[in-house]
Amino acid sequence: MQRLYSQSGWNLTRFDAQLPPASCYTFSVMNRRRRGGCLLSLAGSQLWIADDRMRTYLYLTVFTAGMTTLAIELAASRLIGSVFGNSNLVWASIIGLILIYLTVGYFLGGWLADRYPTPRYMYRLLAWAAFSAGLIPLFARPVLRLAADAFDQLQLGVLLGSFTAVLVLFCVPVVLLGTISPYAIRLAMQDARQAGSVSGRIYAISTLGSFIGAFLPVLVMIPLVGTAWTFVGFSFLLTLVALVGLGMGSGWRSILPFLWMPLALLGVGIYLAGSPIKRTQGQIFEMESAYNYIQVLEQDGYRLLRLNEGQGVHSIWHPQQIDFDGPWEQFLIAPFFNPPPYAPERVRNMAIIGLAAGTTARQATAVFGPIPIDGYEIDPGVIEVGRRFFDMNEPNLNAIAEDGRVGLQRSLQRYSIVAVDAYRPPYIPWHLTTREFFQLVRDHLTDDGALVINVGRSPSDRRLVEHLAGTLQAVFPSVYVMDVPYTFNSILYATAQPTRIENLYQNLLYLYTLPDVHPLLIEAMELMVQHQRPTPNSQVVYTDDWSPVEWVTNSMVLNYILFGDMEALK
Repeated sequence: MQRLYSQSGWNLTRFDAQLPPASCYTFSVMNRRRRGGCLLSLAGSQLWIADDRMRTYLYLTVFTAGMTTLAIELAASRLIGSVFGNSNLVWASIIGLILIYLTVGYFLGGWLADRYPTPRYMYRLLAWAAFSAGLIPLFARPVLRLAADAFDQLQLGVLLGSFTAVLVLFCVPVVLLGTISPYAIRLAMQDARQAGSVSGRIYAISTLGSFIGAFLPVLVMIPLVGTAWTFVGFSFLLTLVALVGLGMGSGWRSILPFLWMPLALLGVGIYLAGSPIKRTQGQIFEMESAYNYIQVLEQDGYRLLRLNEGQGVHSIWHPQQIDFDGPWEQFLIAPFFNPPPYAPERVRNMAIIGLAAGTTARQATAVFGPIPIDGYEIDPGVIEVGRRFFDMNEPNLNAIAEDGRVGLQRSLQRYSIVAVDAYRPPYIPWHLTTREFFQLVRDHLTDDGALVINVGRSPSDRRLVEHLAGTLQAVFPSVYVMDVPYTFNSILYATAQPTRIENLYQNLLYLYTLPDVHPLLIEAMELMVQHQRPTPNSQVVYTDDWSPVEWVTNSMVLNYILFGDMEALK
């Protein structure tokens, strides 16, 4: 036997006798500097031998690769979500294509590992996988800006092309990352009798890394440094892992051609950090929180809060105006379905699920005075933006950074009004649409309290409105519906006690006689009278076990895009 070379990590030996490639041999290797045996990978007459340190580093490699793979997947949703939203269709596209890319990578990695069973090739693949992953936001950003402009103008062809182009950017890094696990199994294989335990150990460690990669980007990296630096950070870490592994396995000189990679990634990160995510006209602020891409626009003195793709305006503010001709003021009329005379002073308190930047809270304070308002907003970043840019500083407002259903369940209060406006367009969170949730709301209403909920629809598809009306009727004795003009919004009202629509008319006449009623309340009630719709007689009841909100919304959106009047939408 002739030793070709030997170093601290991997040892290449060549035997005079040719060994059949399919054979399995057991070797005993003495190593004075280390305790324990060595892993051995057979390829014809060339045997790669890994000592304990390299075996440990191999596990670290698959852990980091698994973590980076899932981190890229989650960061992809935020990268794309700023333009295309976080709908189930977007998520399905991301997950589906990444699984396809990984499938190709697994197949390719197995083939390459049998053909080139050396750590040098594996760590080169890993280095290029890491580097190409860090370039994704650099190449995606101009495409996404083009898509953002197309979204505002509803140019569907450009939108679809941009979406496809961005997803294709993930092909190279994810395919290369997929090669690592089968490659690592091939290098770690000592004996065919240990194939099960070796592959199980590799996949277990890789999956553990994916577990970390599921939480680290969402809870730490994206809120702390943003989506672009999340890509760059994980790519930089994986590049270092690849270069160290390459040096340990092939000699430290072998990393010299790759030393430019981490430096280039740092340059990409610095460049992206100084570049805005979007360049929307009138934009004065943007940030990424743990939940949303948050954008503040200023147009003609009005400030608008937009989240993610910007499909809807979540809050609006003007220093002198309070009537915005939207759904917010319609929440205020909910208790006036009670028997007349019902004065504004009878509204004692209010809960808002989906506070956003406080438009409804500001209007309610103007109409009802400084009544206690509990505003539930799941995103602390939105609350911060509301206080900074939307004057959301009413002393009677208690802004609570919590899921609305969880917060209401913990609350000991009973409210005159519970308003639900927790949209993530085009969806309402499904757990805020069920019979169990509506029963929870009713339990937290006063005897004359009322629930009001904002629901999306299309001009020709009212299924979601009908289904929620049916679900409300399973809990509340009286339900009413109105369409907000010039929008795709309907408002549903439900009262804790039996009421009649005529009560609203009579209360409106009563308010005309009062001297100090805020005109916003009068206008909102008049709008309800003009745009009231018949209450649907639906037998559909959503429950915690069955609430197909996403399915109904997806079909509604797709039907409208394919067959609807896009000019009307513009």
